[in-house]
Amino acid sequence: MRNPRVRLLTEIALAVALAWVLNQPPLRFWTMPQGGELSLVMLPIMIVALRRGLKAGILTGVLTGAAVYFTEPYVVHPIQYVVDFPLAFGLIGLSGLWHTLWSRAVARDTLSWAVWTTILPAVFFGAAGRYAAHVVSGAVFFGEYAPEGQPVWLYSALYNLVVPISAVACFAAAALLLPILSRAVDTSAAATQNG
Repeated sequence: MRNPRVRLLTEIALAVALAWVLNQPPLRFWTMPQGGELSLVMLPIMIVALRRGLKAGILTGVLTGAAVYFTEPYVVHPIQYVVDFPLAFGLIGLSGLWHTLWSRAVARDTLSWAVWTTILPAVFFGAAGRYAAHVVSGAVFFGEYAPEGQPVWLYSALYNLVVPISAVACFAAAALLLPILSRAVDTSAAATQNG
């Protein structure tokens, strides 16, 4: 594909589709009673964000949030919908803040070092954004599920720990996949330019 815009939109569409598939029951590790899951749904968003930047990552996240909503529509209030779906998944795109560092690591072929200096903080901040949105939503809209005497913010923070746990799995997968993907894409791009 020679048109960079078409290539970017295709990559985003494929990432959204892959995220949706990774969030389905056969590939989902565990589902929480009031929503939320332990899965690799964040991985494609983080990969696009690292490869393509902040805007592409946020767009991929927002579109993924919409796709997840349409497969499991659980909404108690319109603001809860915005916070739990487009906002929470869009914030995963914060991983794109490390796009420039990742691009430099690819250009210099220092990918093993970049796993710790780029992928780890990118996954941390992307997952932290999603976690924060879900904690706020849980405390405001789902506080009634908190055990008696437990503060709703603590309940929500504990309930949503599936996000940081999922982030650990996403980091491991990204550390394995991103170097391979970057080398394969660079080789393919060079072959296209020479051909």
